[in-house]
Amino acid sequence: MSPTKTKPRTESKAGSTQKTTYREAMREAMREALSADERVFLMGEDVGKYGGAFGVSLGLLEEFGPERIRDTPLSESAFTGMGIGAAIAGLRPIVEIMTVNFSLLALDQILNNAATLRHMTGGQLSVPVVIRMTTGAGRQLAAQHSHSLEGWYAHIPGIRVLAPATLEDARGMLAAALADPDPVVIFEHGSLYNLSGDLASPRAPADLTTAAIRRSGDDVTLITYGGSLPKTLAAADLLAEQDGIGAEVIDLRSLRPLDDATVMSSVARTHRAVVIDEAWRTGSLAAEISARITEQAFFELDAAVGRVCSAEVPIPYARQLEEAALPQAAGIAAAAREAVGRHG
Repeated sequence: MSPTKTKPRTESKAGSTQKTTYREAMREAMREALSADERVFLMGEDVGKYGGAFGVSLGLLEEFGPERIRDTPLSESAFTGMGIGAAIAGLRPIVEIMTVNFSLLALDQILNNAATLRHMTGGQLSVPVVIRMTTGAGRQLAAQHSHSLEGWYAHIPGIRVLAPATLEDARGMLAAALADPDPVVIFEHGSLYNLSGDLASPRAPADLTTAAIRRSGDDVTLITYGGSLPKTLAAADLLAEQDGIGAEVIDLRSLRPLDDATVMSSVARTHRAVVIDEAWRTGSLAAEISARITEQAFFELDAAVGRVCSAEVPIPYARQLEEAALPQAAGIAAAAREAVGRHG
């Protein structure tokens, strides 16, 4: 697969910042990967002329041509399997699945092929495929486009699961994921695509193994990821302004493997923890994190681990019902107050 001539681009000066959005940061990450390595190509539904269902790949077809930006039929199992096969053959495919709900049609390929082939062949085969998909609710797209199933994928050995929640991670994680010899699944929360801000240049290499402390605090640890990070930071602001409570906010970033060390270190200082997870509470990633804290830091706790999750219903379409079903800043703040013993 030979690279297509690309248009010249103006790079930011060293040490400068650039105004961008999460969507644009993801696009630039793909553009950089396509330019740097002729083995990289993008495939998925509407990724070409349409520019992607959420506009992430807009313009890439014109730059790199149809051999590198490949529109696929509406068959998640088929094109995900093709991506896995291409990875085994030595290419570096980026497979875009429109939403996490549709990825269930490709779960056989991801679980039974991508995640297992290295182990089943005694290390003879690697599957360096990156699978991107949009996740989450809050955009009135109803149940079949809105669920958060990251915990399902974090359950699977043999894959790495990432949830970039910031501009820096949206821009930086893809290159590191493509360099991984094993499958990587990247969850992009739909509510983050319009997130805007300044992105520093040059960028530090992405770290795919550690969680990040997005806000320091001494009274309670708030643990979250992806689209729930802005709500959790807003809750921390409320706690500081209204109650004088210092909440430490941890962005997990990697959901498999989980960075236990950062979580346990924070809990050892604050002695209280609340996990915020847009998935359903039953069998959730929040349940796994709660169990790990209990196993590893039980004697550091001064209160039971709290959880703020979505209501156990299919995500509603009506805006007021959707908002009621999802974790919100006020509910996160209330759970944190309960953990520190301040009710109201």
